[in-house]
Amino acid sequence: MPCDVFPPRLLLLLFLSAAFGASQGCQPDPASAYRFTGTVCRLTYPAAVVLNEKTTKVIEAAFQHARYPSMKGEKSVLIGKVLYGLDNLEIHNLTIGRSEFELHPGKGIGMEISNVSASFSGTIQYGYTSWLGDVSQSVDFEIESQTDLGINPKLYCGKGQVAADTSDCYLNFHKLSLHLHGNKEPNWLKKLFTDFVTFTVKMVIKGQICKEINKVANILADFIQETAEHVLTDGNIRMDISVTAAPVITANYIESYHKGLTKYNNTVAVIDDSVFHPSQLTENRMLYFWVSDQVFGPMIKAAHQDGRFQLNVSGAELTELFKTNLTSAMPEFIRKCLETGSPELRVWSVHSPFINTSSDWGTSVFATASGQLHCGSQDTPTLTFVTDVVVDVTASYADKKLFLRGKPSDISVTEAMLPSENHRLIDETQIEFIREAVEKIGIPKVLSVLEVVITRLLNRQGVDLFDIINPVVTPRDGYVVIEMDFGFPHHLLVDFLRKTLQ
Repeated sequence: MPCDVFPPRLLLLLFLSAAFGASQGCQPDPASAYRFTGTVCRLTYPAAVVLNEKTTKVIEAAFQHARYPSMKGEKSVLIGKVLYGLDNLEIHNLTIGRSEFELHPGKGIGMEISNVSASFSGTIQYGYTSWLGDVSQSVDFEIESQTDLGINPKLYCGKGQVAADTSDCYLNFHKLSLHLHGNKEPNWLKKLFTDFVTFTVKMVIKGQICKEINKVANILADFIQETAEHVLTDGNIRMDISVTAAPVITANYIESYHKGLTKYNNTVAVIDDSVFHPSQLTENRMLYFWVSDQVFGPMIKAAHQDGRFQLNVSGAELTELFKTNLTSAMPEFIRKCLETGSPELRVWSVHSPFINTSSDWGTSVFATASGQLHCGSQDTPTLTFVTDVVVDVTASYADKKLFLRGKPSDISVTEAMLPSENHRLIDETQIEFIREAVEKIGIPKVLSVLEVVITRLLNRQGVDLFDIINPVVTPRDGYVVIEMDFGFPHHLLVDFLRKTLQ
């Protein structure tokens, strides 16, 4: 019986396959990368709107975290030479108006942050030298500024992941006023500072802000990659979510392509005949994931080889399960075993389960399981059996919990004997009881355990912090499409920026 991998990996990919992973060989264009693609993420325009609402926090962090270097300069005037130096430049009272964006097909993303107001303070040393003598002074100053910020990031495949080039960054100042504290400076000198120091300040602020935005973008990309790699790693089983090509940008969505290759010990799965095509996804929801059966197959095989498909049920819990109303008569040896007070049922996969997804039947899981029923302190099992099962599995997610439903389509008991009675084979009536128990007790029990374990796993990785709205899993021939709306957790971005930039 499948016990641990298929549904959890489905949900992990659902939430995290969009993360930008390492890549050693991006294809020159998306069309040539389709056949190597195991999973696809499509982020539509409405989702981009939600994410854009959080952009202001990143911009605020860039402004506030930027380190502004000291500035020195000089200018010749009629009576001599004016010298100046600005130190300890700090930002205060930052406010941001609104943020707007636009998807430029085949190019990138256009972002405009308007009405960014900020005050800068620091210390200025100024003086002038002439044939009349030398004058020097140090005074605190304040700069009031109001600007619009424009960024046109371009996404590309480089440095082992999807990277963002934010070098196309500009600031358009509507206001930049320099105020010197006190009345010690001559009026003409103050006017002179306003004329030529202001230009220098503009260049420094622009350079540092754009530099910091690029830095934060790279930190965020690394953070996403590291988080995804961590979540998609479980013991010796890892997932290579490398991108296979640079993302595609249209007027309605951004789409990224990922390998989705299972790595177990020293083996790596291969996908080179994927059936993906962009027409298989729509644009009605905020977020889409396309996941191939070729992603799940190697993952399940690795889990089987790693001994993950095992389930033990014992004691009162097992006794209670067998109180399920079955039409077949309970064999006497099972009844006596349950009455011992310490029965134990051990079940594990014999072969690696196989899955097949189709539009007609959904996701079907084919598995062979072996079981042993132990009674009391006996080392020799009372009953051993082998069963082949085919179960059509559906998954849903609501109230921050995973729900699994299984509809058995075929169950057969291929072997059943009593080792404690010289390996005597049991009769057809007893075999029918075991078959019905597998259908009505075993499969529901496995699914209920999976629901709890996978929900706990997802929550441990922070999935419960996201507002996932009406997720729908639609089976197709050889793949599944997962679609949803979502709300971005504001506090997570704030926490990330606080920890990263402190």
